[in-house]
Amino acid sequence: MDDAATRLWLPPLALAGCVRGVMLRDTRGRALDAAARENFFPATPLVSLFWWLDGGSDWLATPGFAPPPAQPVQAPVMLGGPFTRPSHTRNPGAMRAFKLLMLPDAFTALTGVALPAQVNRIVDARDVLPPDWCDWAARMGAAPDDATRLQLLQDFLVPRWQALGARQPGQRYAAWTEALAVRAATSAAGRSLRQLERRIKAWAGLPLRELRAVSRAEAAFYAVAAAEGQPGFNWADIAADSAYADQSHLCRETRRLTGFSPEELRRRIHTEEAFWAYRLWR
Repeated sequence: MDDAATRLWLPPLALAGCVRGVMLRDTRGRALDAAARENFFPATPLVSLFWWLDGGSDWLATPGFAPPPAQPVQAPVMLGGPFTRPSHTRNPGAMRAFKLLMLPDAFTALTGVALPAQVNRIVDARDVLPPDWCDWAARMGAAPDDATRLQLLQDFLVPRWQALGARQPGQRYAAWTEALAVRAATSAAGRSLRQLERRIKAWAGLPLRELRAVSRAEAAFYAVAAAEGQPGFNWADIAADSAYADQSHLCRETRRLTGFSPEELRRRIHTEEAFWAYRLWR
């Protein structure tokens, strides 16, 4: 289903604590039907900047998923805040897009943008980004190809990230979440639980309990990928190995964060084009 035009770029070590990755998607020339032009994305703590290079996307009103924006946004570069619910979209036709995914605390430190106001929102990035970021975003959109965009990304972000000093390296969500909690507990006066929660939400846009829920979901996602085809695979083991209280807990949180039961999600990742984003991360 996926081809060379659907790719995941992982950052160099210099950006490992800042950028989680870049998803590149190009469906031109593939003649996909309407179902194959749909896109399913899980809830995420990440901040996204995305450029529509060709085509666009319509947000679908699907039960259990984030509702469409009150006013659809069409802009050269758009900002997506952390999302607490999954999203479901459809491309009207062929498309080409470049989607930068950043760790939320890094994005806040680099831009000064307050993330709590951006949770579950898609906006014109030019309305919230600092002027130098807007200039850079315009250059990204005008670049002739993805290789040039990736170089522009590194040339812009590396010196700014390094100027902030050493920070935790990029890791899976569980390690990043716990590092964030430790930093919140040691970075300022005031150590009450309420103060720690306030600090984490200011940095990441989401409360610690939500970050830990996403951490469990990611652990389960990779545990399923590792167990595929192995004898004795069962969801109770996946739940136990991924820090869930039990299998029912795994099912409830998986449905809340993805829109599907664990088994339905596993099946559809294997069989449907619309789940291309999940396959990239496997």
